[in-house]
Amino acid sequence: MAKTSVVQDYKHPQPGTTSTFTVDEKIRREVWNNGIKKPKGYTVSYHANPEMEQMHFGQKHPMKPWRLTLTNKIVMAYGMHEAMDIYIPRAASTQELKDFHSGDYIDFLQRVTPSDNTWDPDSQTYAYNTGDDCPIFDGLYNYCSLYAGASLDAARKLTNHQSDIAINWSGGLHHAKKTEASGFCYINDIVLAILQLLLHHPRVLYIDIDVHHGDGVEQAFWSTDRVMTLSFHKYNRAEFFPGTGALDDTGPLNNASPGAHHSLNVPLHDGIEDAQYIKLFEDIVKPCVRNYKPTAIVLQCGADSLGGDRLGCFNVNIKAHGACVAFVKKFDLPLLVLGGGGYTARNVAKAWAYETSLCIGAEVHPNLPAHTPFLEHFGNEKTLFPKLDLNRYENKNSRVYLESVVMGIMEQLRYLQGAPSVQMQHIPPDLGGFRDELEKEVFEEMEERERSRRKKERRG
Repeated sequence: MAKTSVVQDYKHPQPGTTSTFTVDEKIRREVWNNGIKKPKGYTVSYHANPEMEQMHFGQKHPMKPWRLTLTNKIVMAYGMHEAMDIYIPRAASTQELKDFHSGDYIDFLQRVTPSDNTWDPDSQTYAYNTGDDCPIFDGLYNYCSLYAGASLDAARKLTNHQSDIAINWSGGLHHAKKTEASGFCYINDIVLAILQLLLHHPRVLYIDIDVHHGDGVEQAFWSTDRVMTLSFHKYNRAEFFPGTGALDDTGPLNNASPGAHHSLNVPLHDGIEDAQYIKLFEDIVKPCVRNYKPTAIVLQCGADSLGGDRLGCFNVNIKAHGACVAFVKKFDLPLLVLGGGGYTARNVAKAWAYETSLCIGAEVHPNLPAHTPFLEHFGNEKTLFPKLDLNRYENKNSRVYLESVVMGIMEQLRYLQGAPSVQMQHIPPDLGGFRDELEKEVFEEMEERERSRRKKERRG
């Protein structure tokens, strides 16, 4: 009787010869079907640290870092990571955080524990505005340093010319102030990133499409013309947080201050719709870029401006929100793209994944890939573009009102006498130790201009 081998060598089937694919093979098919490839002529970097996703504000708190998990899983399922440089950034150092925030406040964040959660007016928790909207939870300081570190890393990739568009969806926490937390935000990563950009860029335009006013960033750069802030948001001083950002809040009242007319606000009412939102955005952003002439742009893409958000009040769909990203991209300037608010996690993830596809120039199909992790979380809406204005807010933004807002912004832009000169204006605190040298250059330039002015007067 002939002997036969009981154990035979296993031969792995070639891709495409079986109906059962590995996840990697399914992703490769998505890459092929969606035509995803490295963009031509520019580089996109994606900055994400998985450790961020494990943080938890509390069961009833609307801020859910898990939305980052959903976002990254959709991005990966479509294979978009194949078109980007992927970085796992380090946490920001204590000194880097103190480049904007006060030392006492950072020290407090380092040592505070959940047992300190209290609203006692005599406590440090109360003094630093933590314990209510900004709860103390396990890993708080690590959470803050991670999302700030990701924004700093993204900004540095832009200034080092390693990237042309840098994305950090964990960033964009625009309410934090120098000495206190505010509106779910503890560290203002945007301010830190802009300070990094200012080491290399004369002028930075900051655009904010969160439903809430970008008050922390505006306040940080209130007195300089090196940064123009432009915020599109719901405004109601008495009833909607943070109650700031009126049309006539445009910077210091003293026109002699460099920051005068460099803080622009677009106050909106409930229920604005897609076509209105896109037109308003384009009608305002284009002249701002033309007049201010920024050399870099930071775009905060808060997704609570989407329809159906737990804390929002607009009727904006994902494609309209993404149209803002696509429009800003067309200016072909170094672009830092950040997250922000957004409290209906499934919609936030879809919006940010779609906006990632816009950054890499890919046209992905609307159906979420079947191998997307946590697909069941999306229920019956397994599409990238669910209809978000089913539970509509009454649209209180009339055509006449929106036209008046555009006219108000144009009036402020008239005050800009050309783009400001970096040598002649205040240089904010920097992150690289060059401030003394730069201030010396500014002083020498001012002296030279003054000597030239006096010579002309004598000749006259």
